[in-house]
Amino acid sequence: MSAPDPKLLPNIRVVLARTSHPGNIGAAARAMKTMGLSELVLVGPAIYPNSQADAMASGATDVLAAARVCATLAEALADTRLALGVSARRRDIVAEWLTPPEAAARLLREAQAAPVALVFGNETSGLSNEELSLCQGLVTIAANPAYSSLNLAAAVQVLSYEIRQAWLARPDWPQPEMEAASGVEMENFYSHLETALAELEFLNPGSPGKLMLKLRRLFSRTRLAKEEVNILRGILTAAQTGRHRRQK
Repeated sequence: MSAPDPKLLPNIRVVLARTSHPGNIGAAARAMKTMGLSELVLVGPAIYPNSQADAMASGATDVLAAARVCATLAEALADTRLALGVSARRRDIVAEWLTPPEAAARLLREAQAAPVALVFGNETSGLSNEELSLCQGLVTIAANPAYSSLNLAAAVQVLSYEIRQAWLARPDWPQPEMEAASGVEMENFYSHLETALAELEFLNPGSPGKLMLKLRRLFSRTRLAKEEVNILRGILTAAQTGRHRRQK
């Protein structure tokens, strides 16, 4: 039996959004390293760097030293082809719900072609609807429904373990079915879509949020390929051009 592909784990990114306590960042880094993950990205951490993070990381300070800090989640996910949010409860904003084993398999398959990400929210409030709208799926851990709130590092440990077990069990993964659009390509598309719908007077520019969240969910459910995004943006440009000509 062939060995697991060593290139897959470095393509799996753990993203911590708006972490309040630096100790949780260090503990998450330790949880990652025990399972062979090393790519840590921090989005707007309240306190970082910090000695408490180093202390809780124990022997994983190399993961902290290599961590990238981003101002926004969109920046952290710009080059990813798949991002899965982690939440204790199911949320309507994301179309697909996955168990940890299902998420691990999906991430490993997609990691063959491009970076992928697991996204964890703030310790108290979790992921916001806006943050989840940047993800293509939602992972829920089947915890005790009477007390389902896991510590951040514990949640990172559960998902990291599932990824490692799947990676060890299956050295050969099927190739992704398509070249999915990257995070930045999708965000550029959504920006173009919002502008075009406002110009076509289909969208109220004063309160675009609710409709755009529904449209994000629609397109997230279909997983757009890079070529499909280009086609849709071409249609939007043609519609905008036609309207401008009629207005002259």
